[in-house]
Amino acid sequence: MTDTEKTTSHLTRRQALMLMGAAGATGLMGPMAIGRDRAFAANADPSGQLVLAFSQEPTVFNPLMPHIEVDEGVYYAVYDPLFDFDPSGEFFAILAADVPTVANGGISADGLNWALTLKEGVTWHDGTPFTAEDVKFSLELTMDPEFRSFRSTGYKLMKNITVVSDTELTWEMTEPFAPMAAILASTYIIPKHVFEGVADKNDSPLNTAPIGTGPFKFKNRMAGDHIELEANTDYHMDGPYLKTLIIKYVPDLNVMYTQFKSGDIDVIGLQYITPDHLAEAETLEGKVVKISGQATFESIGLNTTRPQFQELAVRQALYAAIDKTSIIDALYYGVPTPTETYMPQQSYYYNPDLPKHEFNIDKANALLDEAGWVRGADGIREKDGVKLAFSNSTTAGNHLREQAQQFIQQTFLEIGVAMEIKNLPPAVMWGDYWMNSEFDSVVVGLNTLAGADPDTSDYFMSTASPVLGGAGQNTFAYNSAKVDELLTKGALSFVPEDRKAIYQEMQAVIRHDLPFLPMFQYSVIKGWKDDVTGPAPNVNNRIDSWNVRDWKRS
Repeated sequence: MTDTEKTTSHLTRRQALMLMGAAGATGLMGPMAIGRDRAFAANADPSGQLVLAFSQEPTVFNPLMPHIEVDEGVYYAVYDPLFDFDPSGEFFAILAADVPTVANGGISADGLNWALTLKEGVTWHDGTPFTAEDVKFSLELTMDPEFRSFRSTGYKLMKNITVVSDTELTWEMTEPFAPMAAILASTYIIPKHVFEGVADKNDSPLNTAPIGTGPFKFKNRMAGDHIELEANTDYHMDGPYLKTLIIKYVPDLNVMYTQFKSGDIDVIGLQYITPDHLAEAETLEGKVVKISGQATFESIGLNTTRPQFQELAVRQALYAAIDKTSIIDALYYGVPTPTETYMPQQSYYYNPDLPKHEFNIDKANALLDEAGWVRGADGIREKDGVKLAFSNSTTAGNHLREQAQQFIQQTFLEIGVAMEIKNLPPAVMWGDYWMNSEFDSVVVGLNTLAGADPDTSDYFMSTASPVLGGAGQNTFAYNSAKVDELLTKGALSFVPEDRKAIYQEMQAVIRHDLPFLPMFQYSVIKGWKDDVTGPAPNVNNRIDSWNVRDWKRS
């Protein structure tokens, strides 16, 4: 290849990946999807009711505030982003008329100037017209220092957001930022007019009565039980095809499976069918059961502000004392895949060469002995007045996690570590307790990516920790100058090959530091009645209802 050909090739990649910079579900680089704009199709007459079950309760209804995956189960039904990722990792337009690229003039070649065109005629659920002012308001609210934003990454680089017309706006970036489009794809647009006269934007009407442009309208909520949504017959894309969508919460996973088996649940969502029920589930008449890879990884997350977890030797010892293989095989029937990283193995950016975990009680004890942690009369280690004792929390009723906790609790005792199990109802567990790092340690499943893009600044940048005064979801309070440097460097690059080396190095640093103890990448068992069509796996989105607009009953 000549130098000229190399230059042309890199420029083409840069333009094609200006927004994406990521691998799709297959790990291959694909072209940008400008199509799938199906605005104002003749909507089918919605009919029927569907019950979608989650093991946790959605409680955060303003999607720009700190939230977890289960909340997005509601957002995809009620709100819309500008565009989104499909299962192959390509963008498709939703509120945007098309996805901005260098090729179509939506982004300047240097990545610093953006222009966005919106669909015409879209309305909010209350009938108010949707305009560029709503997009401007949503983007600027994330940067408001008085607002509890779920993310600051990317948005803080935007400036001079200008409304050109009701359907056009522009902005500038203070520096090129490759993950920006992926961040926009996970940003749900909210209505500006709902905030008129609201003194505290953290306490708006959206918190209890969300209004969006999405396929379903919020009808009512019975706290602790379910949310009822009704069809938005003025929706701007195909669908919805369901008249009523019930999102039901069933914290006990055995109960959730039983209700799916009996037919009370039409689609079983987060945390799905547990592996101990797989053999029976596959024989159920009238049910579709499929194993699906997910970008989510399970880990023991550590609050690194706690004195027990300050030393690397302690974190290494705890990891060595987890019998990961037995947990996966005995409790999860070998369904999930062991992992050493947060990056899904389907990703182009996955690092396959990280050190492999070894369950070794002798090694764990040796690490703690060498670090000066001495066993007391009760057998629990202590150093400088700090006992190696802490709590571990997760969702009450998740029986597989609870069994894993008990297993880990026993092996930790073998190395002189006392772990108290302190599980909480979902709404409490994943509220301030999680978001504000009030925990000692947790069993948690996380998808740290924004779509298919490898940037994880919102979870691992030191400035993204709420407990340390930042804005983001770094609830581990992880603080690494090297990771900060790599995240910054990776966000400035638009060439996938260059980004790959950066993010693989970052995975190695995090694997060394162990702010969380990685367990496995999810492979989940999904199920729905055979008269339901539409549910589709999407490793680039965080929850099942990403395409709920398309779901139907036959």
